[in-house]
Amino acid sequence: MDFTSLTLTNVSRHFGRRRALSGVTLTADAGQIVALLGANGAGKSTLLSIAATLLDVSSGDVRYGGTTAREGGHALRGRIGLLGHDLYLYPELTATENLRFFADLYALDSPADRVATALASAALQDRANDPVSSFSRGMRQRLAVERALLHEPRLVLLDEPFTGLDDASSETLRTRLSALRGRGAIVLVTTHELEAIEPIVDAACLLARGRLEPLTAGAGSLRDRYRRQAQP
Repeated sequence: MDFTSLTLTNVSRHFGRRRALSGVTLTADAGQIVALLGANGAGKSTLLSIAATLLDVSSGDVRYGGTTAREGGHALRGRIGLLGHDLYLYPELTATENLRFFADLYALDSPADRVATALASAALQDRANDPVSSFSRGMRQRLAVERALLHEPRLVLLDEPFTGLDDASSETLRTRLSALRGRGAIVLVTTHELEAIEPIVDAACLLARGRLEPLTAGAGSLRDRYRRQAQP
């Protein structure tokens, strides 16, 4: 299954009496990297969870191309890659075993080759047979990124992907995301590392108190524009 856009229309999400999202409308197209910016607690992770089909909306509509999550079912979910705050890695397993588990979960062809390629992308070939519990935060982050991309998703949802990465690893991730865009993937990224994402971002939105608005154009860096618009 394929789709050319992700569209949220008037999406709201409540947790009891707390409103995490309120009337959010967003369109991200194939071949586009969109940054979702905002303070902690603004609703960014909730938005990604809804896009990943992990949360239902309280109201509004979410479409993948012209398809809803209910209509797309397993075929749709198999085209989504998610990196969340939980890295979804098993610490007692090795890097190879973690990736092989997810390759089997997605029933990927040539799993050994895919795992080897992913380990190379993460620069973890030398630690392939070491348990993830022995990895640094940055190493786990690199492995988790490859875990999220192993099945070549068409919709890539990344929650703070630059966390724990050094400069070289950040540059590698930017190159990786640019390649995904070149292949027509839709990429949504939440991040506080604005300098890290700025060179490759196509559009940026500000999420504040559950409401989303485009980041306005203007002079200065991405961080400068974010600070101006985020001021109360």
